[in-house]
Amino acid sequence: MNQGPDHDTLPPWNGDVAAARALQSQLAAQVRLVDEHPPLPFVAGLDVGFEEGGAVTRAAAVLLDAQSMEPLAEVVARLPTCMPYIPGLLSFRELPALLKALEQLPRTPDLVFVDGHGVAHPRGLGIAAHLGVITGLPAIGVAKSILVGRHDEVGPHRGDRAPLLYKDRVIGCVLRSKDRVRPLVVSPGHRVSMASAPELVLAYCTKYRLPEPTRLADRLASRRDTLSRRRAQVVDEASAEGTSR
Repeated sequence: MNQGPDHDTLPPWNGDVAAARALQSQLAAQVRLVDEHPPLPFVAGLDVGFEEGGAVTRAAAVLLDAQSMEPLAEVVARLPTCMPYIPGLLSFRELPALLKALEQLPRTPDLVFVDGHGVAHPRGLGIAAHLGVITGLPAIGVAKSILVGRHDEVGPHRGDRAPLLYKDRVIGCVLRSKDRVRPLVVSPGHRVSMASAPELVLAYCTKYRLPEPTRLADRLASRRDTLSRRRAQVVDEASAEGTSR
């Protein structure tokens, strides 16, 4: 795994919204929207949910074989939620648990699909972009709804898409991943180009609306997972530290 976060990239929350937004702008300047991902032996999907009324952040990471899409490892990490929900600053709230889950995978993925936005964000740093800059991993944001921007109508068939525009700049695309289902909002996070991001998402969409990495992570994070527990590795940080859940 690449070097983890430090106080410059994911500082402890102190309530300073203006400082967090300024840091987002600084980190967004480090995002690289070029294809720098190697051949893909392994990919991962990441998603986040919450427990106990939001007091605990539950992050799920699923490692898959990039060719067969067979799940190889599944991790759930739980941490006390570090800050309240503030629109536009979600990555500061969710990343500590996501990074903990990612660290527990048996090997580093070559590409990460994150349930959330990449650069399709008011300051260009959604959770996939923030994670990519922190870890150095190629990352793509796959969101279910638009955070910011506008687009033309998307055709009804798989693969149809429309650019997502914000302040006269393309920040992603709205992609129909399955015939006549609601489209996804796809944007590169880091080390993936604007053109390649939707193609990679489509490559991992099988019979479902979501690409397989985030579909499996979503099931884990939202407690809908029914896969065998023998394949699941659960990392419960709260229990490990002797804290009550």
